[in-house]
Amino acid sequence: MADTMAEQNPFQVVISKTKVTITCPIESESESDIQWKKEPEQAKNGKQDYVIEEYDSSKDGLYTCTSGGNSARLYLKAKVCRNCEELDVLTVAGVIIADLLITLGVLILVYYFSKNRKGRVGGSAGVHPRGPKMVRPPPVPNPDYEPIRKGQRDVYAGLQSRGF
Repeated sequence: MADTMAEQNPFQVVISKTKVTITCPIESESESDIQWKKEPEQAKNGKQDYVIEEYDSSKDGLYTCTSGGNSARLYLKAKVCRNCEELDVLTVAGVIIADLLITLGVLILVYYFSKNRKGRVGGSAGVHPRGPKMVRPPPVPNPDYEPIRKGQRDVYAGLQSRGF
């Protein structure tokens, strides 16, 4: 009967820095009816909540709460942190949203300042001369593809029309 009781209403364990609070899943008429026992120690009369103020690894073990004929057992092995800070959901959400807004602002600034410099190539603005664009000469033709000129047959003398 104890296993079904614990499955319906499980233990609740709350860890805050080095303080661990265990809530017994067994309901009783008065809180003083609940007895807590940690193996191999003796039973202690207590309340619905069992509070351990300075938890460390020596307090790991099997905890049993008993009330009337019902009992529930919990093996507890917790990690606590003396210097940790607890954050609520709103604080974490605020930090994430602020980070996203700052990142979006930086992206907009980069886009805005890079948009004005699209036509420029190179490092700084003073590298290229201002004024009319310089006219480039046409590229040097490849000597392997020299054009055929009338009267000049020595380059293409080997090319003769073949009758098919």
